[in-house]
Amino acid sequence: MTASFFRAVLCSVALCLIVLPLQADDEKDEKWVSLFDGKSLDGWEKVGNEDSVWEVKDGAINGSGPASMLVCTKGPYKNFRYRAEIKINDGGNSGLYFRTTRKPRFTDGYEAQIDSTHRDPIRTGSLYGFCHVYQQLVKPDTWFKYEIEVRDDVWRGRDMTRVKITVDGNELYEYLDFAKTYGAGHFAFQQHDPGSHVSIRNVEVLPLAD
Repeated sequence: MTASFFRAVLCSVALCLIVLPLQADDEKDEKWVSLFDGKSLDGWEKVGNEDSVWEVKDGAINGSGPASMLVCTKGPYKNFRYRAEIKINDGGNSGLYFRTTRKPRFTDGYEAQIDSTHRDPIRTGSLYGFCHVYQQLVKPDTWFKYEIEVRDDVWRGRDMTRVKITVDGNELYEYLDFAKTYGAGHFAFQQHDPGSHVSIRNVEVLPLAD
């Protein structure tokens, strides 16, 4: 990663820790659970504007139209690793939500931003409202892998929630939320506005011990 990238990650040093890429874990014994069957929206529910569209095409969930959320009905989840492959259009905006409510608004839960060229300058890789990336890490209309690791923990005697963000195998940072802003909750995807078109596939979760 270049020095310009680190300047682009504008976060409190005390709360947001940059981490170097690590060797991938041996996942042969890990029990990842698929949350999307590649064929239907079974296990998912639209919340919000009825005119928004969530549908499955070519093995991927596709969101378009007015603002809404697509919520996973499974859960809640507290500590976990979570991953999905995502594509956003040029000028589009979306979000990968976790620890959100069963009927979320845009402000409910943590949001990993999905945005390559939207007028909102906060780009993919950001933990929206907590730790922001302004450099374009992923080109529009290009599939990329988002990976999130979340666990409640203790750091120097203080309770907190760790949120690690990884894009295409590159660990960007670990955010330490001492406020423990959101507890156990659900996963969701955001349809931000009528000009946005988001595609999602290979959605999986690996629950972790409390």
